[in-house]
Amino acid sequence: MPLLTVIERSGARRVIEAEVGRSLMEALRGADVQELLALCGGCCSCGTCHVYVDAVATGALPPVGEDEDEILKASAFRRPESRLSCQIRMSDALEGLRVTIAPYG
Repeated sequence: MPLLTVIERSGARRVIEAEVGRSLMEALRGADVQELLALCGGCCSCGTCHVYVDAVATGALPPVGEDEDEILKASAFRRPESRLSCQIRMSDALEGLRVTIAPYG
């Protein structure tokens, strides 16, 4: 299982395991990352699973889809490295991924 580093809003860092094939959102929720609300459960309809993905990994990720882009446009905290964690499927290629939980509100 790939390991990834999660940086919480407080700056606290922790390393978690992510099951290949599951979404990043599921890995974060499974690791009890409380700051990630993920209210829609992964349907790409709410934006509460917004994370910032370390730029090193962006080449290993699929491009932002149209629905994901529309949700992210509504966020006052969108940055170039913004992604919805429900739209990222974990794979061995994402070993070492570093994500920061984006502000919400």
